Amino acid sequence: MCGIAGIVSQDSTALRTLALERMVETLSHRGPDEHGLHIEGSAALGHSRLSIIDLSSGQQPMQLHNGRLWITFNGEIFNYVELRHELEQKGHCFSTKSDTEVVLHLYQEYGPDFVQRMNGQWSFAIWDDTRQQLFLSRDRMGVRPLYYTTAGSAFIFASEIKAILVHPRVGRHLDLQALDQIFTFWSPLPSRTAFKNIHQLPPAHSAILRDGHLKTWRYWKPNYEWEADDSPRAVGRAADQLLELLLDAARIRLRADVPVGAYLSGGLDSAVTTALITRLAPEKLRTFSVAFEDAALDESLWQREAAAFFGTSHDTIRCSAQDIGAVFPDVVWHMEQPVLRTAPAPLFLLSRLVRQSNFKVVLTGEGSDEILGGYDIFKEAKVRRFIARNVNSKFRPLLLKKLYPYMGPIQKQSPAYLQRFFHVDPSDLANPFFSHVPRWTLTARTKSFFSEDVHRELTGYDCIAEMQSGMPEEFSQWDSFCQAQYLETAHLLPGYILSAQGDRVAMANSVEGRYPFLDYRVVEFASRLSPALKMKALDEKYLLKRMAKGMVPESILSRPKQPYRAPDGASFVNGKAQEYVEEVLSTEAISNAGIFKPGPVRMLLDKFRSGRPTNTGDDMALVGILSTSLLIDQFIHQTRKQDSTCTTYSESFATSS
Repeated sequence: MCGIAGIVSQDSTALRTLALERMVETLSHRGPDEHGLHIEGSAALGHSRLSIIDLSSGQQPMQLHNGRLWITFNGEIFNYVELRHELEQKGHCFSTKSDTEVVLHLYQEYGPDFVQRMNGQWSFAIWDDTRQQLFLSRDRMGVRPLYYTTAGSAFIFASEIKAILVHPRVGRHLDLQALDQIFTFWSPLPSRTAFKNIHQLPPAHSAILRDGHLKTWRYWKPNYEWEADDSPRAVGRAADQLLELLLDAARIRLRADVPVGAYLSGGLDSAVTTALITRLAPEKLRTFSVAFEDAALDESLWQREAAAFFGTSHDTIRCSAQDIGAVFPDVVWHMEQPVLRTAPAPLFLLSRLVRQSNFKVVLTGEGSDEILGGYDIFKEAKVRRFIARNVNSKFRPLLLKKLYPYMGPIQKQSPAYLQRFFHVDPSDLANPFFSHVPRWTLTARTKSFFSEDVHRELTGYDCIAEMQSGMPEEFSQWDSFCQAQYLETAHLLPGYILSAQGDRVAMANSVEGRYPFLDYRVVEFASRLSPALKMKALDEKYLLKRMAKGMVPESILSRPKQPYRAPDGASFVNGKAQEYVEEVLSTEAISNAGIFKPGPVRMLLDKFRSGRPTNTGDDMALVGILSTSLLIDQFIHQTRKQDSTCTTYSESFATSS
C-alpha cells in the first residue's frame, strides 16, 4: 500500500517538481520505503511506496510501452497472478513481478473498462501520453482513498487531502455543507470532503481528465434482487457457497512478500477471518487486538479464548481513556475530517503495535456486518416496523429495551419515550430512510451548537434531500432490510468505517488492511441472499453463524453481539488531553473559528469536567466539536500540526502565476 500524488498542468517542470516533491513528502507515512517522481509534458506523477509485493522491483511511477503509459498506484490487485497469466497468453511480456505492472498491461489491452476484471483494493492514476489523458479509478467498496481539486488550470490529486493542501494555489476552507452532512450521517456524501472545492472520487467510480474536463462514471454497484428459498437444503448450500467464497477471498489476500497478520477483536467476524487464515496458511499466525481498561467496553476475555483456540501468537495493546485523549490530535490529522466518536484512536494505537512488531499487512473482519446483516440498526428497524404496525400494543414497545442492553440510559426510559425517540409511528413507515431516521436525528442534535453564522449559511440546505438525490433508481423497490444495508454499505462503510477507522489510522503507521468479507464476489453473493438468511427473526448474521459452526469457539458464536466502542467524552477530561482541549475549545478559539457557539461549548465541557451524568448525545457533541476545532487548527489556521511550505517555494508559484 502506498501514497500517490500528481499534477496535470502547464507549469514549468521546475515548479511542478517543487510541488510534487512536497506532496510526496507529506505522504511519507503511507509509503516510507521508497519515493519516486515522473514529470514529462503536462503530467507529473509522484509516489511513496510501502513495498509488499515484488520488493526488489516494482518501483513507481512505473512506465510501459516506451514511456507512453505511466502509473502511480496505491493498493493491491489480489488476482494479479491469474490476470498476468491471461495477459501472457495474449502476448504481453513483463519485466517485474508486481501487480502494478499488471494494471498497466490491462489498461493497454482492454482500455478503461479493465477495472471490472480486477479483484482488489485500489486507487491509481494512469497517464496516457498518446491520448493526452489521465485515467483515475477507485475500488468498488472504497477501501482506498483518492482526492482531487482544480486550482486555476492545474488538476491536482493525491491519496490524502493534506498532500493537496501543500500546493500553494489550493485554498484552505471548511465546507459547511459537508460539515452538516458529517453531523448527520457521520461522513460527507461523495464527492464532498470536509474541505471546500476538494473532492473525493466515489467508490466504484473511474474518471478521465482530458483537455481540462473531468468525466466520471460508475463501473459497479451491488444488486439486491433475491429469490426466497429458506428451505434447510437451500440454507446448507448457501452456507457452503459462502465458505468457499470466503476461503478464496482470504487465500488471494494472503499474497504478499512480507509476513501477514490479523486483527482478533473477540467478535465473530475477526474469529472467522482468523479461522480462514489458519486453514490456508501452515505457519503460526500472529494476531493483534485492543483491550480497554473500561470493563464495559473490554473484550479481552474472548480475544484470549479465540487466540488459544486458533493457536496464534497474540499481542494486545491496553487502551485507557487518557491514551485516547493523548493521541486524538494525531488521529484527526490523519483522518482529515471531523468525527463523532473516538473509536478510530484505539485502532491507531493498534496499528502502531502492528508496525512495531514488524508487520505491514493485516487481515480484518470489516464488512461482514454490512453485507451479512450484523448491525443493531438492522435489528432496530425490524422491531420498529413491528411496533409501528400496532402502536397501541402494551407489549410491543417493551422490545425497544432489548435492542441495546449495553446502553444504560435507554434501559431507564419509559416505553412512551422510547417510541418517540425511535420514531415508531405508522406515518414513518413510508420513509425510504426509515431504518436510519433515529440515528440521523440523534446525530443532528449536535448541530444545535452551530453558530448563528453557520446556521445562516446553511439556510435552505437539506442534507437529507442531497442524500436522496444520489440514491439508485431501484432503491425504492428494494426490501426494507436491503435499503438499510445499502445505506450502511454505500455511505457509512467507505465514508467512516474504511476511512477513519480503516485506511487512515492504519496507513498512519504504514500498515495495510485487507478485508476478505469485502471481496466483490462475496459482496455480490450476499446481496442476492434473502434477508431471512441474514437476520432470521432477530438473530443477526444467521447464515454466517451457520457457516462458522465448528470453525470458531462456541462461546464466540453464541455470545450477544457487542459493537466496537471506545471511551468518548471521558477521554478529554484528564491527562495529556486537558491542555490542548482547553486551548482549542477556549471561548476565544471557538469565537475566532466561528463554527460553534462559545457559551454552549463551554457549558458542555464543564458538564463533563464536573462529573455530572452525560449521554450519547453529549459524547457525540463533544467529540464532534473537538475534532472539528482540531481540524481547523491543523489544516485551516495551521497553528497546531504545521504543514507549511517554504517561502521560496510559494514565491516561485506566485511569480509564475
